[in-house]
Amino acid sequence: NVPTADNYVRQGVTTLIEGPDGSSPVPIAPFFAQLEVLHKSVNIGAFIGQGSVRAAVMGEVDRKPTAEEMDKMRALVEQGMKSGAFGLSSGLFYVPGSFSSTEEVTELAKVAGRFGGIYISHMRDEASHVVDSVKETIAIGELGGLPTQVTHHKIIGKAYWGKSVETLQLIEEARRRGVDASVDQYPYTASSTSIQAALFPAWAQEGGRSQILARLKDPAARAKIAAEAARLIREERGGGDPKNVVLSRCDWDTSLAGKNLAEVAQLRGTEPTVENAAEAGLWIVEKGGCQGVFHAISEQDLERILRYPGTMVASDGEIPNFGKEAPHPRSYGTWARVLGVYVRERKVITLEDAVRKMTTLPAQRLGLADRGLLRPGMKADVAVFDPDRVRDLATFDKPHQYAEGFSCVIVNGEVVFDGTAMTAARPGKVLYGPALKK
Repeated sequence: NVPTADNYVRQGVTTLIEGPDGSSPVPIAPFFAQLEVLHKSVNIGAFIGQGSVRAAVMGEVDRKPTAEEMDKMRALVEQGMKSGAFGLSSGLFYVPGSFSSTEEVTELAKVAGRFGGIYISHMRDEASHVVDSVKETIAIGELGGLPTQVTHHKIIGKAYWGKSVETLQLIEEARRRGVDASVDQYPYTASSTSIQAALFPAWAQEGGRSQILARLKDPAARAKIAAEAARLIREERGGGDPKNVVLSRCDWDTSLAGKNLAEVAQLRGTEPTVENAAEAGLWIVEKGGCQGVFHAISEQDLERILRYPGTMVASDGEIPNFGKEAPHPRSYGTWARVLGVYVRERKVITLEDAVRKMTTLPAQRLGLADRGLLRPGMKADVAVFDPDRVRDLATFDKPHQYAEGFSCVIVNGEVVFDGTAMTAARPGKVLYGPALKK
């Protein structure tokens, strides 16, 4: 929709990576072909998604793959790598990735690793089982023989705050054993995903939309889903209060964007209790689903993860249509927020370290040998900013606000942002992974 990606360019971003959380086009080659002909301001690359591969071969079912299905999935990952993917992504929190065993994912990670790829994962659980999930992410890299990354690492739910002490220790111990493990993060105490993914148990999502709706019509199944949604509002994504769950995009009713679940419960003529908010969540999914923003992360965990030397900065965001809906502010503010809030104001990390976490480290992670550093012979992807003035303006209430403090952004040697406006230059290139067969 927006090939200029203004929201990213205006905070110094020159390269975007698609296909996170186990979700990508399958096959991926036609997607790359489309990107090649697109006149774009930024560079773009992609991962092949384990969930999409599984869905293509098996559908959204909760069972083990047969040997034949496993071979088909391996072949699709190989095809994705040869088409230019940087590696395998998984979203084991999401259906159908959540139906995959560690062994199944490891088998596909081995294929990506054989072709020089890396493994990145939105883990199975970021709340009560966050420590086990980090162990699993490490194991997939260790057994799969490839670099592994916990992506947008966070600890969700008050009861589990502080667990980043353990998760970072696990990453560090793995590194000492020779596992190439790392982390990326966005600097916000709220996450964003769909209401369905956040509040519905995996069993209730099996088989796609028609089966979800059938379960919601069955009183016993509905009661079970509602009870679990209420628990998740209380203990995990809802941070104990329905006001912490804010709708960001509802295609079927745009007026709901920006309202929280307590307000939706009241709109439906009920008291704003956790149980009624859970029912409102079920109703939202029945109507067509919404994206949501979930305030349930602690500032201490955020800062601890940011300080860790193996952590990179990434938004996990989108390219929004300016002024439409209520997206998570991370899409407009991630890098500027790290530089303004966590470097300048709170001094959590140094300016030099922040820049490393945004440039050299991610470029090295992806194997982009000609980007991520300022030196002769490198591609000229350059962002110029004023460390005293850089700041994020996007808030949860008013997310559509560009970052400030960047005076010039250059992609492949051409100025795409001159400090006041986007230019007409479209120098963005498609970046390919290590196994591309031209």
